[in-house]
Amino acid sequence: MTLTPADADKLLADNFAPWVLALGLRTEEVGEQRAVLRLPWSDALAREGGALSGQALMAAADTATVVAVSAARGGFVPMTTVQQSTTFERAVVGADVLVEARITKLGKRMAFADITMTAEGAEGAAARASTVYALLG
Repeated sequence: MTLTPADADKLLADNFAPWVLALGLRTEEVGEQRAVLRLPWSDALAREGGALSGQALMAAADTATVVAVSAARGGFVPMTTVQQSTTFERAVVGADVLVEARITKLGKRMAFADITMTAEGAEGAAARASTVYALLG
């Protein structure tokens, strides 16, 4: 089964906590081993000084990984984060963020991904993350 952006958005709605859904993430693209989600700018997600909070970016990276793993496996299966490491490179102010998760290794029980978060219109990444997931189903 090929996962479409509409399928991925339904996956989010059916499987994620209300506070994650409140981020307003939308699926822009889905490929065999990748997914791109849009984190829309919101003043509610900004910290002091007006920059997007790191917590919002980390949650978006984690969520994009689930969509990318689901795309690679042909559908959603229960999974859980084992590890996430995030590096923040520049502040995001007043712009949506495109969150691209790429699967680097997919096994029977584990999945590994690299995530790049880029403010719309920017040339360089705002943040990068790597994640490891345990596949439970």
